[in-house]
Amino acid sequence: METMDNQDVVRLDIEDAIAIVLLNRPEAMNAFNSAVWVGLQKAAQAIKEKPSVRAVIVTGAGEKAFSAGIDLKMVASGSGPSISPNYRDGFDRLNSLKMIFNMYEELAVPVIAAINGYCFGAAMEFILCCDMRLACDTAVFGLPEITFGVIPDMGSTQRLPRIVGLGIAKELILTGRRIDAAEALRVGLVEHVYPKEQLMTEARKLAEEMAKLNPS
Repeated sequence: METMDNQDVVRLDIEDAIAIVLLNRPEAMNAFNSAVWVGLQKAAQAIKEKPSVRAVIVTGAGEKAFSAGIDLKMVASGSGPSISPNYRDGFDRLNSLKMIFNMYEELAVPVIAAINGYCFGAAMEFILCCDMRLACDTAVFGLPEITFGVIPDMGSTQRLPRIVGLGIAKELILTGRRIDAAEALRVGLVEHVYPKEQLMTEARKLAEEMAKLNPS
């Protein structure tokens, strides 16, 4: 097994043909701070450069959350995507974060999101970049940006309608309403729902099934 970490906040474990990217800030509900963004970028680049990897699983550490989204402490400190001395810097910073998500969307191998709990804001936008989404039965999803007076700005206005349809996408974006795993399955946001203790087993089974097939 090969392991890469970025101050342990993002772990990349590669075993045989399967790469597992772990968001590893359980004490902060795996919220995205600057170190997490850097770790996600490094992990995606490492996977891209490893031709033996045939499938990827992304998940969160701990019992509560896949990720709560952007760490509000990062935003308050001025290092977040929406806080900048001028518009140009803020726009460039936002684009740089979008590019990290794009790296996962553009990987040449299937990426499975194993959503093991709360999945809000930027985290929900992240799973939309994945090819498949599996959730535990206690997962909760939401795009709360509208409650802060902004819209989701990491690509979900484009990706979400393609996955759940235009009407449901508008409802979720314009109300900030949270939905549980059962509703996420009903509207097509996730493909499967499992008991939490079975989630990673099922994600691995799916990854292994795809990894065995011809990559071309």
